[in-house]
Amino acid sequence: MIEAVIFDLDGVLTDTAVYHYQSWKAVAAKFNYDLTEHDNEKLKGVSRADSLKLILQWASVTLPQEEIPQLLQEKNNHYLLLINELGQKDILPGVLDFLTLLESKNCAKAVGSSSKNAPFILEKLGLAPRFAAVIDGNGVKNTKPDPEVFLNAAQKLGVNPERCLVVEDAPSGIQAAKAAGMNVVGIGYDLEQADLCVPSLVGLGWDQIQNL
Repeated sequence: MIEAVIFDLDGVLTDTAVYHYQSWKAVAAKFNYDLTEHDNEKLKGVSRADSLKLILQWASVTLPQEEIPQLLQEKNNHYLLLINELGQKDILPGVLDFLTLLESKNCAKAVGSSSKNAPFILEKLGLAPRFAAVIDGNGVKNTKPDPEVFLNAAQKLGVNPERCLVVEDAPSGIQAAKAAGMNVVGIGYDLEQADLCVPSLVGLGWDQIQNL
C-alpha cells in the first residue's frame, strides 16, 4: 500500500530545464565550449556543483578551486532571473489533478529535488502549501543517484520507504529511488529502471500506483 508520493521537481511538476540549459550554456561559453542539448540531457538530476565539473571536463578546462563558487553563483543568478516569471501556468499537465487525487486518498506528499531553488520555485508555482515536506539540495550531503534525498523525505513524512512512491524523470533520480527501496513512476521514455513509464501525470490513477 502506497502511503506517500515523493516528487522530483524539474521535469515532473514544472519544466525549468530550458532555463537550466540557457544558464549552463552561458557558463560554458566562458570557456569557448558550445553546450549542446545532448550535453544538457546528461545534467538532468545532477547537482549544480557536479554539473559544473562535467562541463569543465567537456571543455577540457581545469580551474583553481577558489574560482568554482563564483561560477556556481553566476549560473544560479542567471537561472533565478529567468525563472522569476514562473507561475501556475507553468505547472505541467496532470499535476494538479494528480495532487488532488492523492489528497482525496489522504496520501502524504513531498518534494525530493537536487535543486537548491526548490522552495522558491514551489512558491512561484503556488504549490508550496500542498507538500508536507520539501527536501532539496540544501538539505543533503549526497545528491542523486544517492538515495539520501528520498530517504530524508520519507523520514520527514513518517512513512516507511517501501510504502513510498517516487515520481521522477531522470535516470539518476530513478536510481536513487530504487536504492531507497521505493517504487518509481518515470515521466518520459527509455527509463529502464522505472516500474511504470508514462508520458505525463495526465490520467494517472490510484489503482495504477497501488498495483506497482
